[in-house]
Amino acid sequence: MSSRGMRSEMKKIILMTVVMVILFSGLVLAQEDQAAANAVAIDTIWTLIAAFLVFFMQAGFAMVEAGFTRAKNAGNIIMKNMMDFASGSLVFWAVGFAFMFGSGNSFIGTTGYFLQDTFANLGLNIPIAAFFIFQTVFAATAATIVSGAMAERTNFSGYLAYSVVITAFIYPVVGHWIWGGGWLAEMGLVDFAGSTVVHSVGGWAALAGAIVLGPRIGKYNEDGSANALPGHNLLMATLGVFILWFGWFGFNPGSTVAGTDLSIASIAVTTNLAAAAGAVMAMIVSWIKYGKADVSMTLNGALAGLVGITAGTAAVGNLSAVIIGAIAGMIVIYSVEFFDKLQIDDPVGAVSVHGVCGAFGTIAVGIFATEGGLLFGGGFELLVTQIIGVTAVFFWAFGLGFVLFKVIDAVIGLRVSEADEIEGLDYSEHGAESYPDFMVNVKAQN
Repeated sequence: MSSRGMRSEMKKIILMTVVMVILFSGLVLAQEDQAAANAVAIDTIWTLIAAFLVFFMQAGFAMVEAGFTRAKNAGNIIMKNMMDFASGSLVFWAVGFAFMFGSGNSFIGTTGYFLQDTFANLGLNIPIAAFFIFQTVFAATAATIVSGAMAERTNFSGYLAYSVVITAFIYPVVGHWIWGGGWLAEMGLVDFAGSTVVHSVGGWAALAGAIVLGPRIGKYNEDGSANALPGHNLLMATLGVFILWFGWFGFNPGSTVAGTDLSIASIAVTTNLAAAAGAVMAMIVSWIKYGKADVSMTLNGALAGLVGITAGTAAVGNLSAVIIGAIAGMIVIYSVEFFDKLQIDDPVGAVSVHGVCGAFGTIAVGIFATEGGLLFGGGFELLVTQIIGVTAVFFWAFGLGFVLFKVIDAVIGLRVSEADEIEGLDYSEHGAESYPDFMVNVKAQN
């Protein structure tokens, strides 16, 4: 072959090589773009599924609260759990989400009202709508916790008022401090899924409400001793706990907001182990203390374990999760007794389960975290940060909650009349009865 022919062939080979490289590069880029799009789709779907699971927890809270209280108030409790989500969704969309996640300062967000912002400051890999609905169901959880501690004697109008304020302002500000880039986030506080952001906020506000309201009629005697006011349906309460346990698999693993983050599996394991340990420990302690394995304490033990592990579920190992859950299951029993001795009437143990165990779970991160925890060579820095965060949130949620309930009591009236409380809130507040056939028989016997 002549030199001219060889040069011609070489040009063809080079041209073909260039074309193949371009085609291959385009194919690789297309595959990378498709992989990235698939990852976004998976993360979005996962976040939405988790949000739907957490939304179902509203049913769990309603069943627990209704089951642990008396039949004459069941409809009122269901109404409260329905309306704190409905009204809370609207105010969280209007202002709460902006206060929590908008750009602003270390105290509060100041942009993005009515979701009118890109929220680029969050660096999300999913649509803002998906993240918003996930955070909405979290906000509703914080609000509905308060309902349990104030059950059976709260004016429905007053309930709606404080539920709106908690969802619109009290809860979002704490969320901004810890999850929205605020001052506690800058300090390095770890609260992965909300032992403090969600549960302690609800628990401390519930404590304020229970104090302002005072105990139910007949709960305490003149000598300070407490009378049992048994709930009307332990089956309903147990179903509620199982629903909450199930929903927590959205609450904790879902807080990754990423289905492509394979840590969701280990988070699910720590979540389940802590709940199981809490239930077992509460059963054992109640058995020793009371001579019987107490059903309601065991149910609350499971919830205490779930609340306790929520802050550190992604930061601790399996054995640590068991220890945290077991301690929470023990704490909840003594906490319930403590508040009873102070004559703070909490019909479902909401303050102990969510406030006290939420604070414990957040502090426990500073002890058990595999990175930075005291027992794993991290020293006291993280532990001190966790304690500062828990303390600050207590003063914020309890302090503002107390002022809020005092204002509502003065303006609207927080408590129903003695006659209405005795008759039951189903009829006095809603003109209905949850168990009309049963109530007819009771009235006939009387």
